[in-house]
Amino acid sequence: MEMNIGEKLRNLRQKNNLTQKELADRCELSKGFISQLESNQTSPSLSTLEDILTTLGSSFHEFFSDEQGDDPVCRKEDVFIKETDDGVTIHWLIPNAQKKDIEPILVTLEPGASTEEDLPHMGEEFGHVLAGSITLVLGEKSYRVRKGDSFSYKPSMTHYLKNAGKTPATVIWVCTPPNF
Repeated sequence: MEMNIGEKLRNLRQKNNLTQKELADRCELSKGFISQLESNQTSPSLSTLEDILTTLGSSFHEFFSDEQGDDPVCRKEDVFIKETDDGVTIHWLIPNAQKKDIEPILVTLEPGASTEEDLPHMGEEFGHVLAGSITLVLGEKSYRVRKGDSFSYKPSMTHYLKNAGKTPATVIWVCTPPNF
């Protein structure tokens, strides 16, 4: 199947709410050249295409990737599971989360188990306790979070979860940008 580069460029330009003239001005090209590109009457050099894609907030990889393979539904067989010897099971709920803006995981902590201590980083984190209860440790402070409770914070200090209870705890934990 042949890719329609002109149509993809037009769609990307329109998604960025730019006119052909605005895009041309930002890339130091003529409006006529952008028009010819979008109607597939001419082809850009690689450096010109790179300039256009950068202006539109894209890259070669994103532009030429097969978007049809980016199914919005993640099947259970696509979930990556990591079980540790210390009682922590992590389910990465969406494949290729590093290409997304968020990274949701499902964490199960056996009694006495803790996630690894995470160093401060940019972004935000959110969690919701589905079963049991956990202790959220943010720097020097600890917070008890029970089934049905949620938590949200900016990860500007070391942080981790631990299960001090007597039953397993399950948490949906979402990080933005992806960090897990």
